[in-house]
Amino acid sequence: MAERLTREETRALIGPADDAALAEILQMSADRAELTEALAWIANDEAMLNEGRPVPQGRVARLIEILKTCDEEDLSELSTR
Repeated sequence: MAERLTREETRALIGPADDAALAEILQMSADRAELTEALAWIANDEAMLNEGRPVPQGRVARLIEILKTCDEEDLSELSTR
């Protein structure tokens, strides 16, 4: 079993996400491989599909949902400035 991510490791991987998203990710007990995979899907899902990767499920899918919500919130904040 892979080791759970620490708050510092998670923050380093996801950047300036809000504290609620960070807490939810930590509560899930996600590991580095799961979070890295979720970030790769967000960065370029078309390439992942072209590689023949199965659509994410379970924790990776939930991580993607959380991270996409953070991205949407960041974008909406920028558009109101």
